[in-house]
Amino acid sequence: MTEITDALRITRSVRLADVDPASTPGFDGDKQRGELALAAGADRIGELQERLFAASRAGGDRSVLLMVQGMDTAGKGGIMRHVVGQVDPQGVRIKAFKAPTAAEKRRDFLWRIEKELPAPGMIGVFDRSHYEDVLIHRVQSLTPADEIQERYGRIVEFEQQLAERGIRLIKVMLHVSYEEQGARLLERLDRPDKHWKYNPGDVDERQHWEAYMEAYQVAINRTARASAPWHVVPADRKWFARLAVSELLREALEEIDPQWPEADFDVATERERLIAAGGVPEPEDEQRSKRPKKQSKGKKRKKGKKKSKKDK
Repeated sequence: MTEITDALRITRSVRLADVDPASTPGFDGDKQRGELALAAGADRIGELQERLFAASRAGGDRSVLLMVQGMDTAGKGGIMRHVVGQVDPQGVRIKAFKAPTAAEKRRDFLWRIEKELPAPGMIGVFDRSHYEDVLIHRVQSLTPADEIQERYGRIVEFEQQLAERGIRLIKVMLHVSYEEQGARLLERLDRPDKHWKYNPGDVDERQHWEAYMEAYQVAINRTARASAPWHVVPADRKWFARLAVSELLREALEEIDPQWPEADFDVATERERLIAAGGVPEPEDEQRSKRPKKQSKGKKRKKGKKKSKKDK
């Protein structure tokens, strides 16, 4: 569904106020159709991920980095479960970036990001990322404004280097509305099984909503490039956000088009050796040759034919 990915891609600039968080750009179906489409794409993503992993064992250097940003309750956890959960866990690594430790604060802001980049053949997933250092830091004035301006340029250079290293970057902002965030926070308070998700600090951050929207818009517009585009995904409808990110992941893997590595041994010789060693099923053609021939149905009927009264 390239219609979805094309509708979400931003390579130059965006005005977040013009993006309806409840919209479904590029998709005209309802929730049921969206969930069916998500399930239908799972096998294809799983196959491509396995091919990517296998290719790396033969020297392939490609990998994928899915980076998910968004306000609290935007649905990052759902993306991890319903989209990333479609692939073999052996080939994926999720990293959630929390507030930096004291040791991390003493280093460059990209240092902890560099350590977590995906190895060849892997799909890396970042729950938040280096963008926190220009989002929270801008809103909370944790870093001087001129240094934040410098960081935008550093990020562009860093992401260009990722592309040169064979890492396919997918940048996603889950765009949830102020009203929907309020409803989701209230649900966490009303349901005991969701109390563990609630953080009193979320309400404090909510007071800075407009400042965060401005910070996101500036960060997106300053760092969107053809080699590292942003994707603003409307997130009020969770089913659509999951479908959209799934399509972005599938498209990235399709573009890489990883191939199964060729055997570095003689397949026919190894097959003969394995069969000769015993303990394996006989080839189908040999099994057929050893099966007793069945009599035709006509012969069976003749053999078992009952005598008529005349014969008696």
